[in-house]
Amino acid sequence: MTAQVATVTTQHFSMDYCKFGQGAENLVVIPGLSAQSVMPMAELMANAYKLLSDDYTIYVFDRKKGTLNIPYTIKNMAEDTVEAIKELGLSNVCIFGASQGGMIAMEIALGHPGLVKKLLLGSTSSHISEEGFSVFDNWIRLAKERNGEGLYMNFGEKVYPEDVFETIKTGFIQISKTVTEEDFSRFIVLAESLRNFNITEELPKITCPTLVIGSKTDNVLGGQASEIIAAHLTGSPDCELYMYDGYGHAAYDCAPDYTERLLKFLKK
Repeated sequence: MTAQVATVTTQHFSMDYCKFGQGAENLVVIPGLSAQSVMPMAELMANAYKLLSDDYTIYVFDRKKGTLNIPYTIKNMAEDTVEAIKELGLSNVCIFGASQGGMIAMEIALGHPGLVKKLLLGSTSSHISEEGFSVFDNWIRLAKERNGEGLYMNFGEKVYPEDVFETIKTGFIQISKTVTEEDFSRFIVLAESLRNFNITEELPKITCPTLVIGSKTDNVLGGQASEIIAAHLTGSPDCELYMYDGYGHAAYDCAPDYTERLLKFLKK
């Protein structure tokens, strides 16, 4: 399946996105924190979501382009993503957000409830404590040192199960050599946005059907983060929680039945 990479330009910024699928309904995907843009992986993403492509037209949004300045909050990212969605003429969309993308998705559901038909949250959290920020502090340190290989290696070790990481480690080392000065600077700002992020008490205001998928072996945010989200979604008319026992933080990339679970919830 071919993915189309394009740029949407609003009155305030430009944002890259890729589009694939031919379904009548629209699914917005918001990926997590990464050292570089995910747009070069558009074809891989299209293949990963192939199961959904008959029923949905899928839009994967990057963060806005250009220089980012601290503070650039999760709420700021959510508002920018909404602006891009509306610029493309989309409405009543389903949103799947993974990791930091899930935080952005929750902020969208809180701030723009009329825009979101269904919400799907993978390996994410509604609260990053100072103690829980240690993983990101290490990534920020490596980025400030301009240590691309160290950043990619530590990122991979934390995000993926050990056996999976061993199969992709060589590729990560090669990709790490392409990290630019701008990539490092943007990554630092995007990672800093997680510091003291906390919308847990606002979650009961989310009113759309929501699927929460976590992993008990999440070494980045912890499995309990997904359980906390589900417990606070008291305003959702249909809230489901599914916890993998394995696959690590990147269950959304590693669990073989992940997209099946997404599709089942979307078609309910």
